[in-house]
Amino acid sequence: MSPRVLVDWTRCDGHGLCAALLPEQVTLDEWGFPVVGDDLTERQARQLAQACPALALRVVPALDRSGRS
Repeated sequence: MSPRVLVDWTRCDGHGLCAALLPEQVTLDEWGFPVVGDDLTERQARQLAQACPALALRVVPALDRSGRS
């Protein structure tokens, strides 16, 4: 299962670096905040989190159908 990337909205400044880094996986909403896709690889997820200048992205394990990670 693919990992998930969570956005900490209180930290995000809407720089858009994540969308520039992986435009096929991350879009920006009308205010410039990221909307991250669900089908990231582990490498892509970690790359996004590490590149965020505001440290607003966090990688968490995907949940299986039972709700467990």
